[in-house]
Amino acid sequence: MNRKIAIIGAGVAGLSAARVLSTSGARLVVLEKSRGVGGRMATKRVGEAVFDTGAQFFTARADGFAADVQRWVDLGRAEPWPGSAHRWIGRGGMTSVAKHLAEGIDVERERKVTAARRHESGYWELDIENAGILRVERLLLTAPMPQSLALLDQGGVRLPDDVAGELRSVSYRPCLAALLVLDGSSAVPPEGVAPSEGPLRWVADNGLKGLCRQAAITVHAGPEFSAREYGRPEAEVLESMTAAARPWLGDRRVVSAALHRWRYSEPVGSLPRPFVWIPELSLGFAGDAFLGGRVEAAALSGQALGHHLAAQLAPAANEA
Repeated sequence: MNRKIAIIGAGVAGLSAARVLSTSGARLVVLEKSRGVGGRMATKRVGEAVFDTGAQFFTARADGFAADVQRWVDLGRAEPWPGSAHRWIGRGGMTSVAKHLAEGIDVERERKVTAARRHESGYWELDIENAGILRVERLLLTAPMPQSLALLDQGGVRLPDDVAGELRSVSYRPCLAALLVLDGSSAVPPEGVAPSEGPLRWVADNGLKGLCRQAAITVHAGPEFSAREYGRPEAEVLESMTAAARPWLGDRRVVSAALHRWRYSEPVGSLPRPFVWIPELSLGFAGDAFLGGRVEAAALSGQALGHHLAAQLAPAANEA
């Protein structure tokens, strides 16, 4: 295939779509605004401590995705959460899976697209911050839906009214993540804990997950607390979250604390189909807004869009 495709977003949906298309022979590039890949499958190192800052694990309910997970396990990129038969984690951190998906793919990192315009000649022009303009024939948007739609708005692109209404109905909850290093062992259960009361949604010790030898605690605040406190100074938010997590920190001293703000942590509800493809615009959407906010759903969404586009491109390649 000699068609040039751009995929915006190197999260699990974008990388899953890219792998399908790359296997089919498509010429493509993945543009990612961050330094790393994986989106919310993010892992951060603080000294000797290692944290999964976003998604803490993933499940595999569909047979096809379960087969993918088994391949990742066989390759040493994933493993069961210690003591669990239903949760899976990246080996050494969640980003390990994303890095595997990115292997062999043309992923350009720190490439922030600021606008996407549809040229009258039928191709797409992408404005890339500090890197000029990229022209491509087909465009796949896999970032959180508000970010994807903002790029089109900046480029003056009008979507069909029914599709626009559907996509603009997707909203997201934020999540504040505190990353705490302790001076000794925590009181967090090995399987992590989802508090039933209070402002916290999740507490896990990454050391007990096998990511490092220290007590490195990821604390996720619930959506109400996160929305209310999102704009407060970091020190104040960390103080509140650390106090709420104290039952699982024991009497250990916090020797290091950092805050990560996930503005688009998870979609509220989801669209029932796996992706959107608008043939008259050569424009597609995939990601966690489809089929549910889970890692598995995002991967399946990206794969489905990739297969759909690959099937369209195959006849043109045969004719060429």
